[in-house]
Amino acid sequence: MLILRDVPALRAWRAAASSPVGFVPTMGALHAGHVSLAEAARVDCATVIASLFVNPRQFGPNEDFERYPRDEAGDLAKLEAAGVDVVFVPTLEVMYPEGHATTVHVDGVTDRLEGAHRPGHFDGVTTIVTKLFNLVHPDRAYFGQKDAQQLATIRKMVLDLDMPIAVVACPTIRDADGLALSSRNVYLSEDERRQALSLSRGLTRAREAFEDGLTDAPTLRDLIRQTVEAQPLANIDYVSVADAATLEELEGPIEAPALCSLAVRFGGTRLIDNVVLTP
Repeated sequence: MLILRDVPALRAWRAAASSPVGFVPTMGALHAGHVSLAEAARVDCATVIASLFVNPRQFGPNEDFERYPRDEAGDLAKLEAAGVDVVFVPTLEVMYPEGHATTVHVDGVTDRLEGAHRPGHFDGVTTIVTKLFNLVHPDRAYFGQKDAQQLATIRKMVLDLDMPIAVVACPTIRDADGLALSSRNVYLSEDERRQALSLSRGLTRAREAFEDGLTDAPTLRDLIRQTVEAQPLANIDYVSVADAATLEELEGPIEAPALCSLAVRFGGTRLIDNVVLTP
């Protein structure tokens, strides 16, 4: 597996790479969810490249950039085992050289949910993903469904900017107890982790009710909220049942694909999860 750390080396590699090229952008601290993206790319593509870069511009001033877990050696071993051909591991100075002054912003889909609670977060995401796309020139890019709003935002950006890239969504990977895998799960205490299972339980409760014929969005939203609020350590940022494409909240019956999503804090750890309901 080839490891590249600067732009000239990456461009030289890309000029000779066999197509289709599949790309898995990550912030490191890899778990089985990230590995599943690399494995999906390996099935689809002649060449697979991943990136490791903890992007400071998608962290707010009171968020966990400094303590975000980092394990480059472990991450590289996991990517190599998944069949990745190349890993781009740039420094902060490579991605944001002195004088960098451009931001990519996507209106609408970023205004609510995570966007409302984490101002500037998606500008950081779309700016770094645009830069990486311009460097890697992938044919296919792989993202996890767990970050559903990020996925919707990147799809909108690719569409609006005529990027010749297929954005591929891969299923959320969960532990055996149902907790969605996240690099931040390592922060949870034993009690916090146990109570965090209420996220997947609430979403499962809503999905099962929907499959049994309950289509009223506010009622489904209340089912999720009640399940999480029963946990004394849970501090809810939002519970949403929204149109899956626009992320606008639904206030009546679900007649098109809907995204049930939530963000909840347990101590200093903020977790997100979601499920899509399709009529």
